[in-house]
Amino acid sequence: MIRIAPVGRVLAVAAAASLALTACGGGGGDTAAQQSAPASSAPAAAAKGDGTLTLGTVLPQTGSLAFLGPPEFAGVDQAVKEINEAGGVLGKQVATIHTDSGDTTTNIASQSVDKLLGQKADAIIGAASSSVSESIIDKITGAGVVQFSPANTSDTFTTINDNGLYFRTAPPDKLQGRVLGDLIAADGNDTVGILAMQDSYGSGLANQIAKTAEEAGASIVERVDYDPKAAEFSADVAKIKAKNPKAIVLIGFEEGAKVVQELVKQGLTADKVKWYMVDGNMSNTNYLKMPKGTLKGVKGTIPGAEAPDEFRKKLLEVNKDLEDFTYAAESYDAAILLALAAEAAKDDSGRSIAGKLGEVSKGGEKCKTFKDCADLLKSGKDIDYDGVSGPVEFDDAGDPSVATIGVYQYGDDNKYPGKALEYRTGNIAG
Repeated sequence: MIRIAPVGRVLAVAAAASLALTACGGGGGDTAAQQSAPASSAPAAAAKGDGTLTLGTVLPQTGSLAFLGPPEFAGVDQAVKEINEAGGVLGKQVATIHTDSGDTTTNIASQSVDKLLGQKADAIIGAASSSVSESIIDKITGAGVVQFSPANTSDTFTTINDNGLYFRTAPPDKLQGRVLGDLIAADGNDTVGILAMQDSYGSGLANQIAKTAEEAGASIVERVDYDPKAAEFSADVAKIKAKNPKAIVLIGFEEGAKVVQELVKQGLTADKVKWYMVDGNMSNTNYLKMPKGTLKGVKGTIPGAEAPDEFRKKLLEVNKDLEDFTYAAESYDAAILLALAAEAAKDDSGRSIAGKLGEVSKGGEKCKTFKDCADLLKSGKDIDYDGVSGPVEFDDAGDPSVATIGVYQYGDDNKYPGKALEYRTGNIAG
């Protein structure tokens, strides 16, 4: 039995993310901003940092997940703005350095990490892609720097060798997989086909969705793990069509548009077979080029609670062109938590920050803003930061122990993310 409870139906969230695919303001390019304020207190004698918390980002400005970049950059920039307005960390203004992560088809992320390490970043926020993060985690954590992703969902990171320096505000795929698998079965689909990209993200989600759907009484009649770099997907879709499933789960990234076109070509349209998507492929600019109604009724899941209106208004002041807020709250919370951990440790070095991240996320006095939490820390109190994305509360693996998944449905216009049907909150374990 899964431990996921519906939180309630909510109003539709802002749509048409595809109209704002490039970062503006803080996310428009590689930028560095550092200001100094008179130090109110010097770092402890045993501190290993240089006294200035430097946050780097490796987030997508280009590549298959570029649509996630603008809200993520905006979330980080808003957090740093609030931190610095409250006096900064350790008496100094927090510095930020933004870089591009690209995707797995390039070496951009590795080059960005080299740049950030060269500029003495204490923590690096990113990447968005689980596969990209896997490619750079050894370089980051091996240098004694914290890697903190707002969007990695692969279950691989729960057990990866990270020297205790990897954290994330996005929940592992096991929760999204349980929610989507449960939804598929609850919608009355007793036969299911799965088309998943072949990498840690796609395979992990497919495994959990299949497990949950089967436990609920559905049968996985065909599963195809495809090469996302393939030129076309006719043979993959044909394998699914041969088994005549009532529902088809699509797990992937940008190549998902080609998969959708092939489904339509082979007669497996969304009005005949129920389609289900995930966060990686729900936002795709190519959907808007398709005939209206192509995605009508298609459901999908996106990790994260609904971004509050007040938070959205703040982000729009950072980037006026934002129309999507996916992973913005998780990015914001990542920056706030890193700053609070440095404040609690009285040191801005990566290892000191990592040692306090769990402590500031649970078990103490509740607080919801950097200023309130920092004031409690300065008065000697233990704190429990509850963020915009949820309570966070890191477990021993650096994962949030509780998280929320949103369920969305496309309308006739094919616009992302469609209508928010409900949000389900559940424990990661179990």
